[in-house]
Amino acid sequence: MIDDDMSHQPLAATARRIADALRYDILAGTLAPGTRIRQEDLSAHFGASRIPVREALKALQSEGLLRLKANTGAWVASMNQAECLEIYKIRERIEPLALSESIRLMPESALDILENLAHRVEQAKSIENFILLDREFHLRSYAHSSLPELNAMIVRYWNTTQQYRRAYMHKVGFNRRPIVDSEHRLLVDAIRRRDDYNAERLLQVHIRRTRLEFEKNGLSMID
Repeated sequence: MIDDDMSHQPLAATARRIADALRYDILAGTLAPGTRIRQEDLSAHFGASRIPVREALKALQSEGLLRLKANTGAWVASMNQAECLEIYKIRERIEPLALSESIRLMPESALDILENLAHRVEQAKSIENFILLDREFHLRSYAHSSLPELNAMIVRYWNTTQQYRRAYMHKVGFNRRPIVDSEHRLLVDAIRRRDDYNAERLLQVHIRRTRLEFEKNGLSMID
């Protein structure tokens, strides 16, 4: 799968430990959008100096998970509805490209993993499990692309919208699951046939449908 840690410079052990813990809490929804992150609290909790704390915060900012403001602090990234929908429009364009590039280099073993993940998504009994598996399914489908900058951009967009996908699933529930499952099966079939043309178009429709559902249901975003 595409590595969620997209920082170009490797973090020192303490900074990585802090970044990993914060990333987990943000993506799991434990830290909601707009939550303030205090450096002194992190230093005390992890028994670390301010230097690794600042390094961790900067790394998470580069991943789209935090927003840092000079002289004021760090906040879990948040966005309004217009910003979220804009990101989905961008994803409709760039993720099909990443998929097409990945299909050409994807080994057979990766195809088996994708098919298994699609099945596990169908069997998911909770929203949290569904969100986790759906994310893994899509990011793994792009993992063999030879365009690292594009893949880093995609992970950043998945990070910044994860909280809103969770809110959408809680509002709409699993009512759309049969559609999602069928689209995943069609994607796996196209990928297995190395049919990058139709895989691109299927994925674009898949992402666009979610965006239109966001608009239709008037999902409340955090400003």
